[in-house]
Amino acid sequence: MTDRSSSSFAGKRLALIAAGGVAGVVIGVAAVYGIATLTGNAGADQACRPAVELAGKVAPFARGEVAAVNVARSPLKVPDLVFEDGTGKKTSLAEFRGRTVLLNLWATWCVPCRKEMPALDALQGKLGGRDFEVVAVNIDTRDPDKPKAFLQSLGISHLAYHADPTAKVFQDLKAIGRAFGMPTTLLIDPNGCEIGTLAGPAEWASDDAVKLIEAALQQ
Repeated sequence: MTDRSSSSFAGKRLALIAAGGVAGVVIGVAAVYGIATLTGNAGADQACRPAVELAGKVAPFARGEVAAVNVARSPLKVPDLVFEDGTGKKTSLAEFRGRTVLLNLWATWCVPCRKEMPALDALQGKLGGRDFEVVAVNIDTRDPDKPKAFLQSLGISHLAYHADPTAKVFQDLKAIGRAFGMPTTLLIDPNGCEIGTLAGPAEWASDDAVKLIEAALQQ
């Protein structure tokens, strides 16, 4: 083999190794960040196309106090998150199928979470019922009595108590790119599909928020 052909062969081999390395990096990044095309359930997501159409109708109402709500632009089935009810019994997001849900993850160590809790309670008082539910899930991992005492001190009366002391619900949403910090809130249609997501707090008892939820209920 000539020096020229040896050099050519070595170059091709290095190119293949480099290409394989890049592919490995891409797959690794996808695994870490939960890129939907590699980790999502395509069939379930496609069934959520009506939720994207609904999100388009809701989009004009994402303004004022709820302007930071990001409405869905591609179909996404929200994982069947598992948590506990007020008695410590296991329940899940699937229990709320048939109702539009405002899912909120909160913790007592999260100051914005604590501040928005009365507004979430007020929203549940205004619109909660057969067609809509605010599902606030506490993710404190220590002292299970602390969040209950906090809610009691505020006089929270409309919200049912839900908790996940393992905080796995946050990790499950983080895996699909829907949780980056606290609080995290998702608006979910009756079939368990994403309508919108909000990273951070909002004034959920405001007229803006009520109009946005009412728009989501017009299916």
